[in-house]
Amino acid sequence: MPVVTWDHVHLRSPDPEATAAWLRDILGGEIVRAPGRIDVNLGGAKIFIAPLEGDAAVSPPPPHPHQGLDHFGLTVKDIDAVAAEIKAKGVTFAREPTTIRPGVRICFIRGPEGISIELLERDKKYT
Repeated sequence: MPVVTWDHVHLRSPDPEATAAWLRDILGGEIVRAPGRIDVNLGGAKIFIAPLEGDAAVSPPPPHPHQGLDHFGLTVKDIDAVAAEIKAKGVTFAREPTTIRPGVRICFIRGPEGISIELLERDKKYT
């Protein structure tokens, strides 16, 4: 599974179980259950997944690009191998792996609820 590093993010989902399962199955997260909530440990950080509450109106994910939070990025080793692995699992790519500058390769995938996730690999000699 990919090795990723970052801090945390809090998501709202109409189906927190499915969102948590995707993060586990695609990115290697660990599901942690607590009363009234579900979290996923991913790359040393937590993702808190909150359900949509009652009949409250919720806006759909915005189209890309948009103002505000655009995506979150996860560092991986061997981006091409990771991309091939998750593509085989049916993940949709918004941008295939590409070199954006010397020592930096990126790709963008679509997560649950239309979340944009960047995977990136940095060559240590350029950091």
